[in-house]
Amino acid sequence: MASRPIFVVYTDGVREEGVEFNWFPGFSISQKQKSIESLHQNYLVENPDSKILEISSKSIDPLGMQLSAFNLKIQHNQQKIPVENIFQSSKVFEKGGPYMDLLLAPPREAKTDARLKGSGELIKFDFLEEWPLKPKTLFYDWIYLKALSENHHLSMELIKYDAFTDIEYNPSKSFNCQARSAALFVYLHNHNLLHKVLEDSNYLKIRLDGIYGKNEMIETQQQNLFEEES
Repeated sequence: MASRPIFVVYTDGVREEGVEFNWFPGFSISQKQKSIESLHQNYLVENPDSKILEISSKSIDPLGMQLSAFNLKIQHNQQKIPVENIFQSSKVFEKGGPYMDLLLAPPREAKTDARLKGSGELIKFDFLEEWPLKPKTLFYDWIYLKALSENHHLSMELIKYDAFTDIEYNPSKSFNCQARSAALFVYLHNHNLLHKVLEDSNYLKIRLDGIYGKNEMIETQQQNLFEEES
């Protein structure tokens, strides 16, 4: 058995709920999708009316695949750039960065570029403005929200769901998660707050901890674990 979080949209915020399920080992997509099915089925036993979506490149649902940070894109400098590339290229370290050439690299190569591991401690992000490291999911959430706002056909399908997973997300190794950011989008949409958040990043910074609630797992992780599986 394994356990993974499911990010659930409630009227007062987004909550992370751990669910145990049968893990199917292996790196093939078919094995990942078996694990996804088990995770979702076990969640639906207690929540039969919920609509749940896996958001990753391993998703069984085409919508979930399109919403992967490797595939979801932002308009930037007259080009459409994947969220993953924006995130990785915006990192500023003690000894280097931001590495803007990563904007145009294949997303998986951008994520694994050696400079991201060899440039010292991460100190901030730089994309359109400077972003602090706390709240810890602030920058990732914001660029994911921005990408969704620019892809109306996808976001209008997304809001039909109320629970989200990412089978690759391991809370012990990372804290940014596209499934959590998707849940945040639905919450903000339901409360008519998206426009305000996208116009004023400080508003999101102030509200974020309250929307997510107290998450001890996030608070105890190290600041240099800015890694996502997509």
